[in-house]
Amino acid sequence: MPIDLMAGTTTSAAVTASTPEPTILVFDSGLGGLTVFEQVRHARPDAAYVYAADDAAFPYGRLPEAILVARVLCVMGRLIARHAPDLVVVACNTASTLVLPSLRARFPMPFVGVVPPIKPAAAATRTGMISLLATPGTVARAYTHDLIATYAGTCDVTLVGAPNLANFAEAELAGQAIDDASLAAEIAGCFVTAPDGRRTDVVCLACTHYPLLLARFERLAPWPVTWIDPSPAIARRVLQLLGPAPEEADLMRMPVRAIFTGGEAVSTPLRHSLATRGIREVVVEAMPLGRDTA
Repeated sequence: MPIDLMAGTTTSAAVTASTPEPTILVFDSGLGGLTVFEQVRHARPDAAYVYAADDAAFPYGRLPEAILVARVLCVMGRLIARHAPDLVVVACNTASTLVLPSLRARFPMPFVGVVPPIKPAAAATRTGMISLLATPGTVARAYTHDLIATYAGTCDVTLVGAPNLANFAEAELAGQAIDDASLAAEIAGCFVTAPDGRRTDVVCLACTHYPLLLARFERLAPWPVTWIDPSPAIARRVLQLLGPAPEEADLMRMPVRAIFTGGEAVSTPLRHSLATRGIREVVVEAMPLGRDTA
């Protein structure tokens, strides 16, 4: 499985010709993939989009790996059968690192995933001090440590496992207020000062939920840093696989649908948040956790 780590995306077999008005499925355990969806839609505004949130199983980090793999294969199989996408974006670090090989083996269309953007962070740092802000599962995973050893061996890398940030991002989109102190506590470990005076100058956002809170991170940070969001690189990879939108395309004409596998959190404020992102059709296709047949 080739991995383009400078871009921060997991790559798939090539699709070379431009695909007019493709259908693109953006998949996540929850709403973090909206950050990726917005970048991909900007790159291919002519496409039809299905945004799928497997909220019945959210958060993925709590699931044993074998159950997670079976869950994603099952849900993806149903989504592909119903919506026939030309390309799938797996906008979830956990699912990308664990399930992409199985997805590619089972389904014919290209898949684009996301991995912790360690390599671009190592290229961007000037102080040699990087922090990786991620879920506890991503911080603990051997895959993450292998990336650091391979691409940031000369850097001081601080791993920060934020237990609540993904939930905070979901709650804020649903209209709930998250106070500054709670967010500041989650990101505080990213900011390190070395005995020689060097300080962290790059923070990797290694969960797609986190850019939803980026404006608040920037305001709450004790000093300015470069925040690396892998979403733009994912959009570039989609363009490499599908080609650019035709010049004559009727942009933003195609429908955008959001699908939830649980739907318990689908509220009026959430529908409004989705509408501001161009998603006006919201449906629940119930796929309860525990009834998976991969």
